[in-house]
Amino acid sequence: MPTPPKSVTLDIDDTLDVVHGHQQLSLFNAHYDERCFLPIHVYDAATGRPVAMILRPGKTPAGKEIRSHLRRLVRRIRARWPTTRILVRGDSHYGRAQVMAWCEDNEIDYLFGLPGNKVLQRLVDEAADDIRTRRALEHKPVLRGYAETRYKAKSWKTERRACARIEATTLGLDIRFVITNLDKGSAEHVYDVIYCARGQAENLIKMHKSQLASDRTSCRSPIANQVRLVLHTAAYWLMLTLREAVPTTHHLRNAEFATLRLRLLKLGARVIETVSRIRLAFAAACPEANLFRVLASNLLPAGP
Repeated sequence: MPTPPKSVTLDIDDTLDVVHGHQQLSLFNAHYDERCFLPIHVYDAATGRPVAMILRPGKTPAGKEIRSHLRRLVRRIRARWPTTRILVRGDSHYGRAQVMAWCEDNEIDYLFGLPGNKVLQRLVDEAADDIRTRRALEHKPVLRGYAETRYKAKSWKTERRACARIEATTLGLDIRFVITNLDKGSAEHVYDVIYCARGQAENLIKMHKSQLASDRTSCRSPIANQVRLVLHTAAYWLMLTLREAVPTTHHLRNAEFATLRLRLLKLGARVIETVSRIRLAFAAACPEANLFRVLASNLLPAGP
């Protein structure tokens, strides 16, 4: 990228990778009731491109571990883009005190989920009661509202901004919290527009696992399994590059990787090599013949 972006948003999450042998680093996780790895995936939210894939034991990452991963990642980004603003998004078990303190000390924006408790419930009780009452008076099945407050847990050194999404239904109240150091935007914008967008990262992880088989970490050595994860990530980049070469008006422009593999990669062809070129001869009835001509042109390396 010739011009550094003004800002980047990094979505961080871990995912279940079930093991079926005696791989090193695998642990039993009571939440999943499986012996597994929990590798961390980091994606660029704007492009959907993978930024980091880290093989790790099958337990929830601690604050110090998350901080160390972010420190190395941010150091590499700022070596190339020193003035780019960085926002890190993650669910509640990434919102650790060590992580938030490090982000604040290094001018990194963050937005994490926050588990609810009695103190938080009490801080937004007035707004919650208003939403619940209006829903009942207006006879609506659902009524949603937002609130924000300042909150300080016992393990925190300072108060931080907490935003709440409050939803009243016929079954009662459902309140979700997020914690952030962003000082701009309403609570509704912070939760609905910025935080909820991180849900796309879960779809990217599914493609990485189910359509590129990145959970085949069957080697005994963790180094070998990390290399496997890197190779699957390289395949992810190649598939994204292929999809981006498809014209914007074509029906395969937003296709999943499995569809691209079936329509563009798993095809029979005759390969003819000469001194100056390589020719691929497809069947006369190839359904994507015109698209292959466009792809060959779009994937040519840029000139000097």
